[in-house]
Amino acid sequence: MGMLWFPFFYRLASFIIRNNPNAKLSACREAGRMSFVPAGTQRSASHHGVLVPKVQERSMDQPSGRSFMQVLCEKYSPENFPYRRGPGMGVHVPATPQGSPMKDRLNLPSVLVLNSCGITCAGDENEIAAFCAHVSELDLSDNKLEDWHEVSKIVSNVPHLEFLNLSSNPLSLSVLERRCAGSFAGVRKLVLNNSKASWETVHTILQELPDLEELFLCLNDYETVSCSPVCCQSLKLLHITDNNLQDWTEIRKLGIMFPSLDTLILANNNLTTIEETEDSLARLFPNLRSINLHKSGLHCWEDIDKLNSFPKLEEVKLLGIPLLQSYTTEERRKLLIARLPSIIKLNGSIVADGEREDSERFFIRYYMEFPEEEVPFRYHELVTKYGKLEPLAVVDLRPQSSAKVEVHFQDKVEEMSIRLDQTVAELKKHLKTVVQLSTSNMLLFYLDQEAPFGPEELKYSSRALHSYGIRDGDKIYVEPRMK
Repeated sequence: MGMLWFPFFYRLASFIIRNNPNAKLSACREAGRMSFVPAGTQRSASHHGVLVPKVQERSMDQPSGRSFMQVLCEKYSPENFPYRRGPGMGVHVPATPQGSPMKDRLNLPSVLVLNSCGITCAGDENEIAAFCAHVSELDLSDNKLEDWHEVSKIVSNVPHLEFLNLSSNPLSLSVLERRCAGSFAGVRKLVLNNSKASWETVHTILQELPDLEELFLCLNDYETVSCSPVCCQSLKLLHITDNNLQDWTEIRKLGIMFPSLDTLILANNNLTTIEETEDSLARLFPNLRSINLHKSGLHCWEDIDKLNSFPKLEEVKLLGIPLLQSYTTEERRKLLIARLPSIIKLNGSIVADGEREDSERFFIRYYMEFPEEEVPFRYHELVTKYGKLEPLAVVDLRPQSSAKVEVHFQDKVEEMSIRLDQTVAELKKHLKTVVQLSTSNMLLFYLDQEAPFGPEELKYSSRALHSYGIRDGDKIYVEPRMK
């Protein structure tokens, strides 16, 4: 086993020694970080004498920045990810300079997550190429990368990279040159959230990434959009939430730059209105299937109606907009569904055929009493479809609180109004003065005027009267208890 590890550790030791010629590797591990011990190497019994990285807290006098390669070796060291044979994700370490045909395999996944690691630079490019030849996804978010050249050194040595997350890196401090952007050519999904990337940087990326399908530009403080000189035909999804794009004249530029756009996520941008003709909207976004306008500033129904101009639109998200604040939850959903006949999903929920019909009928009844000048055009379309509907009957399903009944005792009949929330025992107390009988000597019988059976005895003292179904016109018979 020791001989199998030798090629990997030869390369690993060479990399570390080049960065610190006086360092020797230790096999002890503590709080999760690589450190270099100036003297006194220790051997690890678990690796049969092979030297492995010692991991401990970094001392205060060490530099705060670290290289990509250093962090990679720390996180995916053999002690954290044990050696494993057989098929599966891993990295092949080529033969040693001595010409050994043996190759070792480090258990390195194809998806690398190295966020918040203090990375400032790439490190040895040959080492990156050796370790990361099979990597397809790389998360470098929330590091300290401020030079695009360093990012390029990493990416250019990861030939199968398709997903790259550079969020929350201070990359606005440097200019992205086209020759650096060329190393990103194979990336299909790029995340630049909170990177404050300028539109010039975005344009350079678009020109050099011919297969880019998804782009994330959230939290970048954009107030305007700068059009690229070249259209990006490949982009399908644009996530540009939490900026300050309030004017539709800026949003329309996105349609010009990305004519194949399928999904546009504009939440939290305070867009106030959609100032565009229907024909122009259809030309700007001919392939748009989904749009997210959560917490935008839309405040009139005409803007909602304009969404029908997108010829392929199927999904809409419209929560938290000023227009809907005065409506109930039921009214919001039904009025939106009725106004948007082509959508099949609203706010993440499927719109079934039955719900659509209910919503469209609700829409007709909602506007049937409005003045003619306030009735939307969609109302007339739906009247043509369903005809003029009658208002729904108002049914009060609350239990009746009282009833007027006839109280019969011997030859006397007295009409009374009784509370139906009281119990049989309470009714007896109420009738005590009327029939001059004590409650213990009183039997009550209830006759439903529509029932085919005879009187029913009210013999359960704690039972509420409404549970008997007593209604106006029914009769209560009082009889003395036989001794």
